[in-house]
Amino acid sequence: MRIYIGSDHAGFQLKNDIKTYLEGKYSSDNSFSILDLGVFTTDSADYPDIAREVGEKVRENENEDGGSLGILICGSGVGMSIAANKMSGIRAVLANNEIQARLAKAHNKANVLCLGERLTGKDLAIAIVESFLEGSFDGAERHKRRVDKINDIHKQYGP
Repeated sequence: MRIYIGSDHAGFQLKNDIKTYLEGKYSSDNSFSILDLGVFTTDSADYPDIAREVGEKVRENENEDGGSLGILICGSGVGMSIAANKMSGIRAVLANNEIQARLAKAHNKANVLCLGERLTGKDLAIAIVESFLEGSFDGAERHKRRVDKINDIHKQYGP
């Protein structure tokens, strides 16, 4: 499993906290790799650029062994969520608690988690990330049908 993580300047510290936590937890587990796609300073950055970069990597590697997921952090999580969801094949969730993260993965096949550094403390953010990473799509027919309909909407109205 590849985990692509990125932030703008407003999510920089939380991104680093999450990355450090994940690297520590999965350092001996070869089934996970964490790739930081930036930003690498607190200089002002445009969140759509990072959302696009993480989204592209998630899409490119979704069918590889273990697949891929993304984590995006900005000040509120809203901008990253909006930008990521513009991409075909990306189902980003702005999760404010563990239940939202788990259900988005189980019911909506979410593949990108968005967080807001200004709204989510470090410990809660890590718990949300854990819930997201540990969850899986439950594969129920009703959920497959709904995910297909989401994809159809994008095909009809997307770029």
